[in-house]
Amino acid sequence: MKGQSAFVQRVHTPSFNLQSLSVVAHAAWARLVRWQMLHRQRQHLAALSDEMLKDIGRSRADVEAEVSRPFWDDPLRRR
Repeated sequence: MKGQSAFVQRVHTPSFNLQSLSVVAHAAWARLVRWQMLHRQRQHLAALSDEMLKDIGRSRADVEAEVSRPFWDDPLRRR
């Protein structure tokens, strides 16, 4: 069993530093802000009159479908 210590595997532990934590925190904050913006836009869309919706080429059914989506359902987010 001589020399077996050379076969000990090293376990890589990820190193966390302040910069990587800052990047993660910034991304989380940006996502929260985006979700809040989506919620507000959907609420404003729901408040439009039928005439205004007709002007932009949308129906009340279109609006109801959009407003019923969950706040995290972002149509611009890549999947």
